Amino acid sequence: MSQTHFGFAAVEEQDKARHVRAVFDSVAPRYDLMNDLMSGGLHRLWKRYAVAVANVQPGQRVLDLAGGTGDLARAFAPLVQPGGVVVHTDINEAMLREGRERLLDAGVLLPTLVCDAERLPFDEGAFDLVTVAFGLRNMTHQQHALQEMHRVLRPGGKLLVLEFSKVAPPLQAAYDWYSFNILPRLGQWVAGDAGSYRYLAESIRMHPDQETLRGMMRQSGFGHVDVHNLTAGVTALHVGIKC
Repeated sequence: MSQTHFGFAAVEEQDKARHVRAVFDSVAPRYDLMNDLMSGGLHRLWKRYAVAVANVQPGQRVLDLAGGTGDLARAFAPLVQPGGVVVHTDINEAMLREGRERLLDAGVLLPTLVCDAERLPFDEGAFDLVTVAFGLRNMTHQQHALQEMHRVLRPGGKLLVLEFSKVAPPLQAAYDWYSFNILPRLGQWVAGDAGSYRYLAESIRMHPDQETLRGMMRQSGFGHVDVHNLTAGVTALHVGIKC
């Protein structure tokens, strides 16, 4: 059997999804609070920037993958009206339930379904925009997932990948210290789970850097890929166009 990484650990490919599911089952109830604490609220600005770059229009169809608690889906929902639709998906049922409840509390009713990004149940060219925020690094076969995202986009459609990335070298030492010392303790204190947040720090280091991910998107069929570094590379927004 083939192996892949789960943070710094090696696991069988067929087992990674189960390990990732356990992480998000554990953190789902405190996910939004932890995001605010971990990033000092910056994750909201990163997502707001992604929404601005997406520039969705009324009548368009948007697929939000690994949509979790629904931040992007909720932001896009009014922008595609009248006549458009936002489909809110996640592979993890606990996260999807949290997201659906938050969307309903905000008065937003969207199609919501459990969905594996590596096997999308949609027709070719079904969407104008596909987004995945802080979810690609958890996927077992990232290249295949990117190919699936390309498949379901119409020609001229856009993929936005917002993900933790390679921080600028002057900040690397401080960022590593925070990630491996403060983050797990914060996870234990707030969510009662240090291990899941240790996995978060490790998974970021295992994720492809900006240029590697750009190359993967090009290899998946995207004719043009822009990279927007945010907060000195703590995160990066990759924007791919299906030509």
